[in-house]
Amino acid sequence: MSRIAVTGAAGMLGQDVVAAVVAAGHELHALTRADLDVTDADAVQAHFAAAPADAIINCTAFTDVDGAETPEGEVAALAVNGIAAGHLARAASATGAHLVHVSTDYVFSGTKETPYVESDPVGPRSAYGRTKLAGEDAITGVSPGHAIVRTAWLYGAGGPNFVSTMLRLAGDRDEISVVTDQIGCPTWTGDLAPVLVEIAARRQGGIQHAVGDGAVSWHGFAQAIFEDAGVACRVLPTTSDAFPRPAPRPAFSVLGSERDDHIPLPPWRAGLRAHLGAGTTIGETP
Repeated sequence: MSRIAVTGAAGMLGQDVVAAVVAAGHELHALTRADLDVTDADAVQAHFAAAPADAIINCTAFTDVDGAETPEGEVAALAVNGIAAGHLARAASATGAHLVHVSTDYVFSGTKETPYVESDPVGPRSAYGRTKLAGEDAITGVSPGHAIVRTAWLYGAGGPNFVSTMLRLAGDRDEISVVTDQIGCPTWTGDLAPVLVEIAARRQGGIQHAVGDGAVSWHGFAQAIFEDAGVACRVLPTTSDAFPRPAPRPAFSVLGSERDDHIPLPPWRAGLRAHLGAGTTIGETP
């Protein structure tokens, strides 16, 4: 049994990681933003010096992708996604803890036509992606032995996500237009969380990718959501040009792995069905 600290414990992913730590029989040390300000280097060092853990799973993140595109937004995102990751890496190294940090597909340009693997060159196109890459660099600068887990298209019961948004919209509309030109790997937090805990317990290090198995467009994902939820709502095809956003989205966000010790997640469609079976309902607040 290990003592595992979870930062960002109240977030969408953090809530499932907390549950996964307990389910695996480890001792849990859950930390919300109110418990620990990860942007405060002194506070982070002092906290883990006083309450050391065998592993730290960092689920804290600034996830407002469009909000990060303003100068003020990028500064705020960098403080959490980049600089704070370095604080946690230094505190983990000082106390012998193993850090597992959650990163993103947005560190890639999205222009490749085959799945991105861990050794592929990075090239973020958005401020959010730049700040997440800064976090990866901060961690590897402290110790390449810590784990950086890139994931994508996250959804779960504990926060705003595409699945709940689609179900809410379907409660008011007969048809919805969704883009066909963005391809990725929908990943249920309920599937990702136990993998993060296993990586922490095994003390696996370096960069690794962890996403729902398989790939689909947002359009195809929306169709699957309505089909599996038993919702009669048409999904019309459209393109990203019809929905201009401040931050560019990667056109191809499919992640694969070249690691021999890769821990696979279930197929994305199985994750969706498990999520819907856990109680997601039409009209859920996104």
